[in-house]
Amino acid sequence: MKFKELLQQKSVRPYVMAARFGLEKESQRTTLDGQLATTDHPQIFGNRSYHPYIQTDFSETQVELITPVADSIHEMLRFLAAIHDVALRSMNKQEMLWPLSMPPKLPVKDEDIKIAKLEQFDGVLYRRYLAKEYGKRKQMVSGIHFNFEYAEPLIQQLFSAQSTHESMKEFKNMLYMKVSRNYLRYRWLITYLFGASPISEDGYFTENQEQLKLPVRSIRNSSFGYKNHEEVKVSYESLEQYTKDIHHMVEKGILFEEKEFYSAVRLRGGKQMADLPKTGVRYIELRNLDLNPFAPLGIEEGTLEFIHLFMLFLLWTDEKEAPNDWVATGEFLNEQVALGHPFAQVKLMAEGERMFAEMDEMLEALGLFNMKKTLELHHSQLRTPDLTVAGKMWTIIESNSNEELGIIFGKEYQAMAFERPYQLAGYRNLELSTQLFMFDCIQKGVEVEVLDEQEQFLKLTHAGRVEYVKNANMTSKDSYIVPLMMENKTVTKKVLAAAGFNVPQGDEFSTLEHAEQAYVKYAEKAFVIKPKSTNYGLGISIFKEGASLADFTEALQLAFKEDTAVLIEEYLPGTEYRFFVLDDQVRAIMLRTPANVVGDGIHSVEALVAEKNLDPLRGTDHRAPLERIQLGDVERLMLKEQDLLTTSIPEKGQIVYLRENSNVSTGGDSIDVTDDFDESYKQIAIEAVKALGAKVCGVDLIIPDKTIKASKDSTAYGIIEANFNPAMHMHVYPYSGKGRHLTLDVLRMLYPEVFI
Repeated sequence: MKFKELLQQKSVRPYVMAARFGLEKESQRTTLDGQLATTDHPQIFGNRSYHPYIQTDFSETQVELITPVADSIHEMLRFLAAIHDVALRSMNKQEMLWPLSMPPKLPVKDEDIKIAKLEQFDGVLYRRYLAKEYGKRKQMVSGIHFNFEYAEPLIQQLFSAQSTHESMKEFKNMLYMKVSRNYLRYRWLITYLFGASPISEDGYFTENQEQLKLPVRSIRNSSFGYKNHEEVKVSYESLEQYTKDIHHMVEKGILFEEKEFYSAVRLRGGKQMADLPKTGVRYIELRNLDLNPFAPLGIEEGTLEFIHLFMLFLLWTDEKEAPNDWVATGEFLNEQVALGHPFAQVKLMAEGERMFAEMDEMLEALGLFNMKKTLELHHSQLRTPDLTVAGKMWTIIESNSNEELGIIFGKEYQAMAFERPYQLAGYRNLELSTQLFMFDCIQKGVEVEVLDEQEQFLKLTHAGRVEYVKNANMTSKDSYIVPLMMENKTVTKKVLAAAGFNVPQGDEFSTLEHAEQAYVKYAEKAFVIKPKSTNYGLGISIFKEGASLADFTEALQLAFKEDTAVLIEEYLPGTEYRFFVLDDQVRAIMLRTPANVVGDGIHSVEALVAEKNLDPLRGTDHRAPLERIQLGDVERLMLKEQDLLTTSIPEKGQIVYLRENSNVSTGGDSIDVTDDFDESYKQIAIEAVKALGAKVCGVDLIIPDKTIKASKDSTAYGIIEANFNPAMHMHVYPYSGKGRHLTLDVLRMLYPEVFI
C-alpha cells in the first residue's frame, strides 16, 4: 500500500501531524557527589503500586516518571516538568536524579544493588529473575520510553482513503507493523543523533564480561546494553506472527513472561500482550532514547519534534526488503552506529542523506513548512558528529570525566527545582494556590488534569472516583449556593447577624449619586467603603477619622469600578486576622499587615517600594506567596492622608502604609499566628462558617485584644467578611511564621484514603 499517496489526499492532509504522546523517564537517585543512593524510595509518594506518575523500575534507586497521554509534545513535556519538580523536591535534599543513561559508579557487591521493594511479590520475583538472568548491573541503565500514537482522525481519514482493507482494526495493525519495521530498520539515525552513553563508570562491566573499547555513541543501544539473549527472535512481519513468537518463547521458557521482550519497538494495545489480538495495536513504544544530560528533563522538545517527523517519514517511505530481512539489516546497522566513536563520521552518510532528502520532499508535498527548521538542524548534525549529543558529551568528558559531567548537571537541575519552591514547573502561569495543589496531587498519586487554565479548573481522579476543583479550594463539598452567598457581602452579613454574630452596621448603594448623599451620615465617623461582591481587597478604602467630601467621592468611585453596588460600613477598631476554616477546623490564622515600606531617610516612597518588590517571594497575579506593592490611586490616596507623595522621602524608621486594608493580594505582609490564639476565637470562626453552610472559608475577624477570651455574643470581635475562595498560598509560604500546608488539607478532605 502506498501511504505516500494516501497522505497527500486532500481529506488526509489536515490531519497528518495529529498524534498522541506519552513518556516514561528512568533515572537513578544519587547523592550530590555522584554516589548511588542507599535510601529507600521516598515514602512521601505513597503506594508506588498504584502511583500514576512516580514509580520505581528495577532497583530501589531507579525512579520512573510517567506522563499522562497528551495531544501535543509541548503539553506532554509540561507535565513531565511538573512531575520532575515534584520528584526532586520530595526526595532527600542531599540526593539528585542522575542525568546520564549509564549508571553512576556501582557497588562492588551485587547485594548492595537493591531490587525495588514492591508490595506485590510477583513484581519482586520478576526482578529477581532479571537479576539472575542478565545481571543486576545492566538493569541499572536508564533511558526514555516514548509512546507514540497516530491520532484517531488521521487513522480514520487514511482508512477512508484506501480500499484494500475492509476492517479498521486490520488496517491499523498493518499500518503500525509497517512503521515498526521501518523504525527498526532506520533507528540507527536516532542512535546517531541522540545516543548519549559513550562510556561507563566503574562497576558496570565485570571482569568476566567482554570489555568494550570506549568511547562509543551509545552503550545502551548496543549489544553491550541491556538486551535480550541471542535466541530471542521475534518477527514483525505481522501482528499475528509477532504475538505468536513471543507466546512461544514464554511457553518454551526462553522468556520469563511477555514483558521480558526488550526491543527498540514494542507494540501496545491493552494492558497485557495477550490483549493485542483482540484490541489491535493502539500505539507503539519507542525504547531506544538515551537520557540527554544537557536537557533538564532528559529530553528536549526539539528532539521529540524530530522523532514525530521521523514517524511520519516511516509511514511515508516504502520498505526495500522482505520484512524480516529489513529488520535484521536495521539491527546490524544500528550496532555499527552505536559502537562508533562520537566524533567519527557515520559510514551510512549516503543513506542518511537520502532519508533527509525524502523527509524534505515529504514536508514540501504535505505543506509542513514549519517543520523545515527542525529538519535542517538535525541534517546538519548528520554531517557534523561533534554536534550530536554523544559528540557534545565526549567534548566535555575527554578533558574532564563522565562522572564530573553527571555531577555538574545533576546538581544544576536539582538546584533549578528549588529556585522557586512555591511554583510548579510547566504550570507557572496558574495561580499559586493551584500550582501548590497540583504539586500535592502529583506527589500523592492523585491523577490531575487541567480542564481550563484561565479558570483554574482541575479534574482529579483516584481509584475511579472523580472530583472537580476550582481555584484549589472550591469543591463539591460546598453546595452551589454557598459561594454565591459569600460573594454577596450584604447577604453574608445578614446571615451571620441572624445567627448572633457581631458584624459591622452599614448601608448599601447601587448608584454613586445616592452613595454621595450618605456623606453627611459618615463624614465624622470611622468608616469603610467597599464593593459589594469582590475579592482580594480590590476597591476598598478605610477612613479611621472621617473624610473630606472629595476623598469620600474618590473612594466611592474606586469601589464602583469593581462592582455595581457599594457598601459603606462602620469601621471596627482592632487588628484584622484571617481564619482559614476547612472541614469544621481552623487550619491557619494569619495576621496580615497592610502594604508598607520603612523609611531610611534617603530614598523616596517610590524607590522603597521598588526595592521591597525585589523580594523573590513577591510576584503578580497570585503566582508568588506575596504580591508586589502597587502605587495606584488607592495607594496615593493613602499617602495623601499621611501628608506624603510618592516622591516624598520618609524619615529613617518611619513606617509608611500604602493601604488600609491588609490583604496580601494588595501587597500586604503575611504573618502566621495560628498557635498564638485562644480556642474561643477559633470556635467563633468555625461556628460562623457552619452558619454559612460552608466547608472551606476564609473568615476575617477584627479583634481589639486577642488576649481576652471571646464568646459569640460579645463585642470582643467583629466579622467583617467571609471568603468563598480564600487564598492558600500565603498560609503555605507566609512572610514570617510557620507555613501551613492547606492545599494538602484540601486534598485530604477529598481523598482521605490516600493518606492512610
